[in-house]
Amino acid sequence: MTTTQNPGPSYAHRWRALALIAYCQVAALALWFSATAVVPSLARDYALSSTMQSLFTSAVQAGFVVGTLCSAFLGLADRLDPRRFFATATLVATLANTAILLVDPTSPAVIGLRFVTGICMAGIYPVGMKLASTWAKNDMGLVVGLLVGALTLGSASPHLFNAVGGLDWQTTLAAASASALTASIAILFVGLGPRMAPSPKFDPRAILSAWRVRSLRLANFGYFGHMWELYAMWAWIGLFLQASFLERLAPGDALPLARYATFATVGIGAIGCVAAGLLADRLGRTTITIVAMAVSGACCLAIGFLYGGDPAWPIALALVWGVAVIADSAQFSASIAELSERPWVGTMLTLQTSIGFTLTLITIHLMPLWVEWLGWQFAFAPLAIGPFLGVIAMARLRALPDALKLANGRR
Repeated sequence: MTTTQNPGPSYAHRWRALALIAYCQVAALALWFSATAVVPSLARDYALSSTMQSLFTSAVQAGFVVGTLCSAFLGLADRLDPRRFFATATLVATLANTAILLVDPTSPAVIGLRFVTGICMAGIYPVGMKLASTWAKNDMGLVVGLLVGALTLGSASPHLFNAVGGLDWQTTLAAASASALTASIAILFVGLGPRMAPSPKFDPRAILSAWRVRSLRLANFGYFGHMWELYAMWAWIGLFLQASFLERLAPGDALPLARYATFATVGIGAIGCVAAGLLADRLGRTTITIVAMAVSGACCLAIGFLYGGDPAWPIALALVWGVAVIADSAQFSASIAELSERPWVGTMLTLQTSIGFTLTLITIHLMPLWVEWLGWQFAFAPLAIGPFLGVIAMARLRALPDALKLANGRR
């Protein structure tokens, strides 16, 4: 008697699934991106204080940290159907965002609604990465890189909108809510990939493996070094370029140039994400993250020396920095997906992003102090601490036997 071998799970529809996941991620995270876009309009129309302006954005990040910590402890990303978790979180975030249109924009209620939106992001960003990872087929770096690249373009879009004249804040928030609503529906039509593991039982101790397993710990430390730099750079590079250009150009020329340059600096990172994903799957996960962090750390130290000079030079270095600063991001997530026990991938990704975004809150708010104490010439230099420590962590990971789990044995 002959037996027929099971052909195994099918990857036939994976690119359609990945395209839909990427769309849903960007459409849902429009609720986060929109905050950056509308603050200038709100500040102009309602004379918002600087505190309210910063809270409009940072409340989302603070909510995200709280949400991801709770999700990681409860193992929600692994114990629930990720599509329904994503859909529910997106729907609640949409309602919170829409409610802002019904209250006074200067009231504390707005900050509370932004905080709720941030909590819901815990069911969107890391869960979307987990969904994408289930469709990886010897190309985890590229799969996650495409997702992070799409999100990078989303993060850059508010800078372009502001460059072409700003946006009406009500229209922007309404459009973001409509976008997220489509995502909450579309995600339900995404298939689960062949790498999807059965749901584990509740085990609050599962998150301890992020520290107990040395390879996971080092991969997380690398990511934390990356996050120490990333969002502070994104938040402050525009102000740096504006101040630098005003040293040489009239305001009418300097301000538009700074806005377009900021959009290009953040947006070009999408190319870095995809390129790094392709290279990491071929050359090794630790190889690419080490190179990217070394380059971005060097840019932290060098960019200040170009302050006040010919605008072409800081723009050129900012573009290099824009590629390097985000190129490694997806590779840390891919590393966690490869090093974790498969039933707990979602939890490990959620915990990683939770702590990483906590660090961003610190450095974003330290930057104005560094500008005041050190001047623009050296204000970015402390950010280099993160990527340089990250290089050490990834070099140590590279030496471990567990590193053979990365990039199909290419470390």
